[in-house]
Amino acid sequence: MPQLNPEPWFLILVSSWVIFLTLIPPKILSHCTPNEPNSQGAEEMKVGAWNWPWH
Repeated sequence: MPQLNPEPWFLILVSSWVIFLTLIPPKILSHCTPNEPNSQGAEEMKVGAWNWPWH
């Protein structure tokens, strides 16, 4: 059975992974997101006591 011979399939497997790991990640990482996150600055959040009625 030719499917059990690993010689041609192993080369195809290795070459495809080499392509996936060397060419595709730089192309994906070069894209920039349209909305870059901005830092909120040094403002402190207002923390106060809750004035809810506890019935």
